[in-house]
Amino acid sequence: MKTLKIIIVALFSIALGSNAYAQMHDHSKMASTKTETLKVSGNCEMCKARIEKAAKLDGVSKAEWSTKTKMLSVTFDPAKTNLEQVGKKVAAAGHDTEKVKATDAVYDKLPGCCKYR
Repeated sequence: MKTLKIIIVALFSIALGSNAYAQMHDHSKMASTKTETLKVSGNCEMCKARIEKAAKLDGVSKAEWSTKTKMLSVTFDPAKTNLEQVGKKVAAAGHDTEKVKATDAVYDKLPGCCKYR
């Protein structure tokens, strides 16, 4: 009987201890991510590599561009960046987005197979 009481007290202590830890853990500081898509002009695998590299800003954990759909899927931390900043960076690499166009000077430097205009 005494052993049973000790076991019950031990289990009760463990349950209270883990509950207290869960309440002390601040969930508001945990990073949340957001995934959004953006239409980006391009043609080939070289475009894909250039677009994905340009999209990898600080706060972007994943960037994938489809040569078939011309859509860039970006997973990012909204506290560090946003889709507008990603679009500007991609345009600076020579690829038009829905909202930001690449400059002619940058576009003209793209290889011939990457020219989409």
